[in-house]
Amino acid sequence: MKKKRLKIYLFRHGETTYNRDGRFTGHLDAKLTAKGKRQALGFAKTLKRKKFQVAIRTSLSRSKDTLAPVLKDHPECVLVIEDNRMIERSYGDLEGITHDQFKKRIGKQEYDLEVEGDAIENLEPKLRKKVEEFLGNEEYKAIHRGFDVAPPNGESFKDVEKRVRKFIKDLKKFMKKNKVSVVISAHGNSIRLFRKVAEGASVEETVKWFIPYDKIFTYEV
Repeated sequence: MKKKRLKIYLFRHGETTYNRDGRFTGHLDAKLTAKGKRQALGFAKTLKRKKFQVAIRTSLSRSKDTLAPVLKDHPECVLVIEDNRMIERSYGDLEGITHDQFKKRIGKQEYDLEVEGDAIENLEPKLRKKVEEFLGNEEYKAIHRGFDVAPPNGESFKDVEKRVRKFIKDLKKFMKKNKVSVVISAHGNSIRLFRKVAEGASVEETVKWFIPYDKIFTYEV
């Protein structure tokens, strides 16, 4: 008899007010928009006939509020776990400002992103020269999609990958030991790095992905 595979159902929280307004959200507790609430109901509909015994979310309300309607049709889900290893990437000092504000106002006097500091030193020399020449737009691109670049007092994608990789390792052990399938309500950048690890993707692929608000990523363990 073929052994039944355990499933992971992973999705991004619905759209928030900060997503809508193009702001760096990070660990700030932005709320779901009306559209975000409809997206959560969409996940509930798609997952209605799936079976999972454990749900995982983060401490942020957008993760909790997206998960809530999903759980209504799943009495078999007897455990909800909070695990912030799957929380959004921290944008540090940039959290709360808009992407356009960042590109227009970035500079030593505003955010202390020193040209000779860590954020720039982590770049390849060729890209570092571009950042120095076009400080603002180019720096935004580097921090927004550069794998090793962290905003001031924030995390790089590489930092997020470290915690997500540990989460995946522990998750697989937990699932196999308890023979459970799980649903995870997470965030765009934690999902980005989850996909990188689970799918064996390259850095180049990973930084180009857009993580949609209406897609469920399914993995077998």
